Amino acid sequence: MIESMKHIAPTANSPLNVWLDYLLAVHFTEIDMGLARVSEVAKRLSLTAQGETKVVTVAGTNGKGTTCALIEAALKLTGHTVGVYSSPHLLNYNERVRINGVDATDAALVSAFEAIESARAEISLSFFEYATLAGLVLFKREKLDVILLEVGLGGRLDATNIIDADISVITSIDLDHQEYLGDTRELVAAEKAGIFRAGRPAIVGEVDCPHTLIDYAQRIGAKLYRVGQAFNATEADSSWHYRGRTFELNALPFPKLPLPNAATAIAVLEHLCPDITAQLVADVVGHTQLAGRLEQLSDNPCVMVDVAHNPHAARYLCSRVRALKPKRLFAVCGMLKDKDSAAVLAEMAKEVTHWYFTDLDGPRGASALALQAQLPTPSHGSCFQDIAAAWQAVKQVANADDVIIIFGSFYTVAGAKALFKGEHFV
Repeated sequence: MIESMKHIAPTANSPLNVWLDYLLAVHFTEIDMGLARVSEVAKRLSLTAQGETKVVTVAGTNGKGTTCALIEAALKLTGHTVGVYSSPHLLNYNERVRINGVDATDAALVSAFEAIESARAEISLSFFEYATLAGLVLFKREKLDVILLEVGLGGRLDATNIIDADISVITSIDLDHQEYLGDTRELVAAEKAGIFRAGRPAIVGEVDCPHTLIDYAQRIGAKLYRVGQAFNATEADSSWHYRGRTFELNALPFPKLPLPNAATAIAVLEHLCPDITAQLVADVVGHTQLAGRLEQLSDNPCVMVDVAHNPHAARYLCSRVRALKPKRLFAVCGMLKDKDSAAVLAEMAKEVTHWYFTDLDGPRGASALALQAQLPTPSHGSCFQDIAAAWQAVKQVANADDVIIIFGSFYTVAGAKALFKGEHFV
């Protein structure tokens, strides 16, 4: 008996949370890479072709969400209809599917899950595969101008890769998920390059591009557009300049999101919207913000959250908090035990005055004690059972001119944002 037969599917009248519990339980493993099963169900639902809709698939170790957010904002301003599929979510599952900037409703998601459940029959699907198909179902119903698909893991074997993208994007390449993608940047790059398609644009925002990516693009005949060659970003004192394939933009405001991602997003827009104006790009770059990415929750002291959970993201986060020149930097950190926490902490320890480690619930959560033990100087860290307790401790010592960064995982940031809505942050 296959695993999915042991569970009774919800109905069209079942709440979304019941469906989500079912999707988590019905497959034997949370991560099950490969395209055969999900491709067959997609064919049954007629999802593999999206008609006249342009599809942009975005992969990368970091920067996928921010790049998608910038492209989405620009497309909306130019009058295009746009859908975004992303993962994971921070507070609500509905965040994973956005249509014209609005999260999908419970009813819409349940309707999509019901359609998938009916079509899959004997085929078992993972949670992420259900989620990807649900986004595609809802996007196709809307007949959108553009779909942005954020790759969940790698690229070649990720469920989003069942769609032949009109434009493929790789934002950055570094080590993460080594058990699935390999333990060198060359192996990681080869997996991510699997989203490229012959004769179609492949836009790469990684400066130090491994040869495996370039080799693959050349072998299949993808049209490679690399940062530093086809497009570039140059910083000035109070602004930055973009030089691309078809136009140059000068005196742009510094973005609220990472500058390399902004440049990569503009390179995508050159292909999607060649008539886009410099003023519109400036508006998008200067105002677009994404939840959980250097998001400021309060002032005096400055409290920020960031989902950084690998060394590449930690290096960038460290540079940004350093630029704030705080009197002291306090870090509230919770991480998953399958992450390279030692390397992450080593990067951030260069700036952090004192650490407040928190346990994360669930089998993947690392303990606060395990994190503290990885510090170069363990005495600089304190341990707590949850984020609320860690926050209560740090706010007792923080002054108005200090900075507090809460980071390490989507779960950590979600917990902090939930707290911020309540009395704990008052």
